[in-house]
Amino acid sequence: MSDTAATMTFHPQPKPGLAKPWAFPAPERTTLPNGLTVLRCHRPGQKVVAVEISLDAPLDAEPAGLDGVATIMARALSEGTDKHDAEEFAAELERCGATLDAHADHPGVRVSLEVPASRLHKALSLLADALRAPAFPDGEVERLVQNRLDEIPHELANPARRASMALSKELFPADVRMSRPRQGTEETVARIDAASVRAFYEAHVRPASATAVVVGDFTGLDLDQALADTLGSWTGGPARKRSYPAITADDTGRVVIVDRPGAVQTQLLIGRVGADRHDRVWPAQVLGTYCLGGTLTSRLDRVLREEKGYTYGVRAFGQVLRSVDPATAGVSGIAMLAISGSVATEVTGPALEDAWKVLRTLAEEGLTDEEREAAVQNLVGVAPLRFETAAAVANTLADQVEQQLPDDFQGTLYARLAETGTVEATAAVVSAFPEDRLVTVLVGDASVIEEPVRALGIGEVRVVSG
Repeated sequence: MSDTAATMTFHPQPKPGLAKPWAFPAPERTTLPNGLTVLRCHRPGQKVVAVEISLDAPLDAEPAGLDGVATIMARALSEGTDKHDAEEFAAELERCGATLDAHADHPGVRVSLEVPASRLHKALSLLADALRAPAFPDGEVERLVQNRLDEIPHELANPARRASMALSKELFPADVRMSRPRQGTEETVARIDAASVRAFYEAHVRPASATAVVVGDFTGLDLDQALADTLGSWTGGPARKRSYPAITADDTGRVVIVDRPGAVQTQLLIGRVGADRHDRVWPAQVLGTYCLGGTLTSRLDRVLREEKGYTYGVRAFGQVLRSVDPATAGVSGIAMLAISGSVATEVTGPALEDAWKVLRTLAEEGLTDEEREAAVQNLVGVAPLRFETAAAVANTLADQVEQQLPDDFQGTLYARLAETGTVEATAAVVSAFPEDRLVTVLVGDASVIEEPVRALGIGEVRVVSG
């Protein structure tokens, strides 16, 4: 062993730098000569560009008896154009390294594209072809209709989906589109053909009533030229003025059991309707709902999961169904406010009883400052991570467009969340989930759960077939 003692040189421990301020990206808004509104957002380092096209083709515009035609049209947009058949179109997208998806929902149809920035021009050209001149071949539409018909039995068998359908049917009148499945029923989808898809497209898809959101790293790209060459070539008639009929909802406290004999679990969905994002109460409602059931440490989870072991998790949330500016639309928007989860069949009654106890305690005692602080930290603190990708930013900007919100809404929301006090958040969540004005849907074995649920006295109980 050497007599020379070994020595080590210790370098100073790195010190953290100053935290950089973060704000939700602000887009630049322009309009192309064809009337297409464009929101662009340069995000250095985001080499995969995300494009969201918002089309003013809402579900309530579907013709009577053709629920689901918006979904079939959305899916058929990538099934061939005047330049490429379906296989060629898919191959061209693949050569670009691009993905193209589309779906229909209550506000309208959304078309989503992601592509490496170096191939953006070519991918935008394919997207423009799909919007400008979709082929809607008879054979492809028939295949999409059959695919949709094959999906429906699986959705009906899914307890969560079945509960969602039942709750919508309970809350809204039958003549309101929100009362019926978003993608149609077996009866309505079976009526859809290429002619009806083409008619819906021609009635609602046009650049003057559409918005394109483009987010990514535009370094070295002539985005103006790319947009002019591609989406700028899309033509169509003027935008049509939309009307927004008032929507009523029945949130009389009651229970609907969708009978699933032999089910080992009960799917819970407890809900009503409430304010949308245009309402001043929205930030406080978001904060209070998060404290109630937004995370594993929320009140519902602490009782039903941690203390009682009834469930793997219960969540409370708000989902916007129609968001409109009341100043211009003349009516208010509407959101679904709900509590969702699943429990073992034999503890359905006790789990509901404890859920109502949580709501009553919340109304009597309110939220704590600690709960409010934790919720603010989670909601606001995670924002930089949540919007790290171009796709996340583009999706949120497109949501704002569909919901008629200002471009700075998301950034303003975080500031308002941070300013919302405990008392205000408590008042909002108690108003959102009043324990005597909730419609409860249970998908489970009625022979086991009906009597314990009746004994709770939370409303009239009705059993329907599953």
